[in-house]
Amino acid sequence: MNDPLLKPEEQVLSTLRGDGTRRWLKPRLSRGKFLLARRVVAYFLILLFTLLPFIKIGGKPAILLDIPARRFTILGYTFLPTDTLFLALFMVGLILTIFLITAMFGRVWCGWACPQTVYMEFLFRPIERLFEGTAGRGGEPRADRPPFLKFLKYPVYLLASFYLANTFLAYFVGAETLLKWVTQSPLKHPVPFLIMGFVTVAMMLDFSYFREQVCIIMCPYGRMQSVLLDKASLIVSYDAQRGEPRGKLKKNAGQLPVLGDCIDCGNCVTTCPTGIDIRKGLQMECIGCTQCIDACNAVMAKIGRAPNLIRYSNQLRDQGLGNSLLRPRVVLYPLLLLGIASLFGYLMWNKLSFNGTLLRPRGNPFTLVEGDQVVRNMIQIKLVNRTEQDMAFQFKVMEPADATLSVKEPEVKLSGEQTGIFNLEILAPRRDFRAGRALLKLDVQNDRGESTVLTMDLTGPFN
Repeated sequence: MNDPLLKPEEQVLSTLRGDGTRRWLKPRLSRGKFLLARRVVAYFLILLFTLLPFIKIGGKPAILLDIPARRFTILGYTFLPTDTLFLALFMVGLILTIFLITAMFGRVWCGWACPQTVYMEFLFRPIERLFEGTAGRGGEPRADRPPFLKFLKYPVYLLASFYLANTFLAYFVGAETLLKWVTQSPLKHPVPFLIMGFVTVAMMLDFSYFREQVCIIMCPYGRMQSVLLDKASLIVSYDAQRGEPRGKLKKNAGQLPVLGDCIDCGNCVTTCPTGIDIRKGLQMECIGCTQCIDACNAVMAKIGRAPNLIRYSNQLRDQGLGNSLLRPRVVLYPLLLLGIASLFGYLMWNKLSFNGTLLRPRGNPFTLVEGDQVVRNMIQIKLVNRTEQDMAFQFKVMEPADATLSVKEPEVKLSGEQTGIFNLEILAPRRDFRAGRALLKLDVQNDRGESTVLTMDLTGPFN
């Protein structure tokens, strides 16, 4: 009662001590088949992240997100602001894919492919272990290391963060532009330089200070798993029926109670990058990295017992209820994804090489000519050439049937990937207007034979 601190009934966070201070994690490295597989995947993803801005598909970058120009090139195809339907379908498909993968494989993204995990566990922690004298094994730093060596890791962290920030910037400005900027003074491109500096500082703080707390506290994915997972989803699980009651191995223990296979060595806890005890069951902080599986399998091999006391499993299997692969969500999600992919493919297949939009310019909405029997509307047409080749256009009025069209520009032609606005004059008989309106249908055709019909209401007198 004299303690001024209110003690929690249980551990609040794996990175928090009972007195509220930060518990810095130094996970021990556990070698095994899962670590080897994750290392191959991680270094492949790092290489892919580095090379992707330099890869060309059809003469275009594989990925270029040009936000100022509002042009997004993905796998060699350029999406424009008018492609909002494609963006909506892509985002819905991405969300459904996350739902499906999580429902089937749990948090495999977090432990195997998330950039936070990949760079933390396979770039920044190896750097830290090198300077702290624990390379290849992890754990607490060696006490005999000179203090200045431990601080030398921070300049290396900064270089790694600088590399990541520049690579990140290449996705938004292009590899060629980035390479040109690197050789120039920052004063020639101050805004991108400030963005790169901000990203460098943010990554430095992330991987040197926040670290695993990004997964535990900041990332919403762990909190979403309560609704994304079901009892048949794949998780990293401790086999309590086989492992309990746990206890230390003792010689000549014939008269002692029979213990389970878990010898309570604690290796599954000391190797966990988020500091949890997997033996307590499914927890929000578990990222499914499988380090506890490799650690436990190594111990089981030493004491001559079967592996996979900690394993990939699911809650149904752990409860002895079998394993149901066919569930409503794993059937519904693929069907929805198939429908979205089919619609996306159909729209892409039928998409024109140009976009057209009718606009109404400023000024009088209409004027009467030829004895007030003909209504003149001045309109504008905005055309976007989506290709890299020059393109010419022709127009034809389909409705009103008696309307005539004249183009105010000498020619309607656009260079590759160019946008242009052209002025048109529409003359329509007064008798075609009802309540001050007449529907205009304008056929727009390019020199490739592609055409589309644009519509707009022409304005005119009410009588």
